[in-house]
Amino acid sequence: MSFVNPQYLVESDWLAAHLDDPDLRVLECTVYLRRPDPAAGLRAESARDDWAASHIPGSAYADLSRDLSDRSTELRFMLPPAEQFAEAMSRYGVGEGTRVVLYDRGMNMWAARIWWMLRAFGFDNAAVLNGGWKKWTGEGRPVSSEPPAYPAAQFIARPRAGLMADRAEVLAAIGDGATCIVNALSAEQHRGEGQSPYGRPGRIPSSTNVPAGGLVNPETHAYLPSETLRAHFADAGAAGDRRVITYCGGGIAASSDAFILTLLGSENVAVYDGSLSEWAADPALPLEVG
Repeated sequence: MSFVNPQYLVESDWLAAHLDDPDLRVLECTVYLRRPDPAAGLRAESARDDWAASHIPGSAYADLSRDLSDRSTELRFMLPPAEQFAEAMSRYGVGEGTRVVLYDRGMNMWAARIWWMLRAFGFDNAAVLNGGWKKWTGEGRPVSSEPPAYPAAQFIARPRAGLMADRAEVLAAIGDGATCIVNALSAEQHRGEGQSPYGRPGRIPSSTNVPAGGLVNPETHAYLPSETLRAHFADAGAAGDRRVITYCGGGIAASSDAFILTLLGSENVAVYDGSLSEWAADPALPLEVG
């Protein structure tokens, strides 16, 4: 069984053969999340220096924290205004007539996040590099420290409704048989075990669990076979025509689950942008543990 929408995922051999295509834009999307103090929250750190030292040839660095997150809120990684997103993408050389390939040094989650934002702003000619940096370098493919030479472009944002959920929609979906709420965090975090970096531990009531970290091969970071991925989501109730809302801590792992669901053919998927960073901070909103 194959993906319903395979155009959104490219393999390393395809990218190696197309690196010199004039319409191709390759963007590295990596952000590092550190937790130096177990009692503190997560700290986001740019990977720009690592990108500058060594990256896929021709690639630019897409700065999620600085360029592609809403500057008007203290919540991390929230979808920015259309004008801000369009300005950044235009600087990156992304616009009409370009094709984008996204990669990261993690488990494809950061690439999937920017893919989801591009989708939310009406740009469909983008794909995630399967396995990202780990698979690319593991195969001994070329790397570079040269800056990109992409000319500036004009990105036109065409916002789409229904791809980002807010807490009001999530609250209304609790216990709603027509909507499946999916937690993309680990099983331990879903159960509310240990100290949560997002404040109160636990999960949104009635949510099921499909950990994004368990959907890739740990050796290569390539996605598991489509039939295996489909089974994970089916077991969680995220199958068929049901509305699916994914969440995590800050919308990153949730974007990975949403991306995979789209590969598998789901058409009614949204990411809860604020996720537990917003939800757990409000004592009026319910959480379950156990």
